[in-house]
Amino acid sequence: MIGYATIGANDFDKAVKFYDAIAGEMGAQRAMDFGTFVVWSNGTPGGMLALCKPYNKEPATVGNGNMVALAARDKAQVDRLHALALEQGGTCEGPPGQRMDGFYAAYFRDLDGNKLAAFYMG
Repeated sequence: MIGYATIGANDFDKAVKFYDAIAGEMGAQRAMDFGTFVVWSNGTPGGMLALCKPYNKEPATVGNGNMVALAARDKAQVDRLHALALEQGGTCEGPPGQRMDGFYAAYFRDLDGNKLAAFYMG
């Protein structure tokens, strides 16, 4: 249903480095790079993540209650994504763990405070 999610960034170069690391762990690579707008894809429909400098030139802000969830291959990848996010300067919003039957997840914020989850169902 969702084609892609876009996240705004204030320090675009640092944010691109953060998401290059996250995308790389997930087997994704840059599909588009326009200097102020980068899209990563792993080649699956609905699997794209975009980063941009806001078009209106206003500061990027965090939406309360908004979150982008990244589908991991397995629980080990959830753990790696969470650790990688923290290594890149992100902050922990919930360590990796079983949240409910069949749902394993970790939560973190990127350099601009956007909330993300890495999850595995199974």
